[in-house]
Amino acid sequence: AQVAESGGGVVQPGSSLTLSCVGSGFTFSSYSMRWYRQAPGKEREVVAWIDPDGTSTDYKDSVKGRFTVSRDNSKKTVTLQMHNLKPEDTATYYCDFGITDWGQGTQVTVSS
Repeated sequence: AQVAESGGGVVQPGSSLTLSCVGSGFTFSSYSMRWYRQAPGKEREVVAWIDPDGTSTDYKDSVKGRFTVSRDNSKKTVTLQMHNLKPEDTATYYCDFGITDWGQGTQVTVSS
């Protein structure tokens, strides 16, 4: 069971990015999913969660109102829309379904 993250980049504060996570090798629609991030020197933390059919979501307090997680089970893809990005959002972002190997992650850098 594998995942592949994409969509990161270098942006200015206040900008937006959309991250994608594609899963393979498992029944995608049966598992909830978490987006994690890890900044240099810090522990990996959960920023968003979505249930298997996409009807329930939850977010880390610091990203509520700015990040939106959604999924398209037909495309085996989960998306994280990030708006009004802040320097403290700088991190490598990972997706995980609980049964998948960690992917390479995608780097998000927010800097002026």
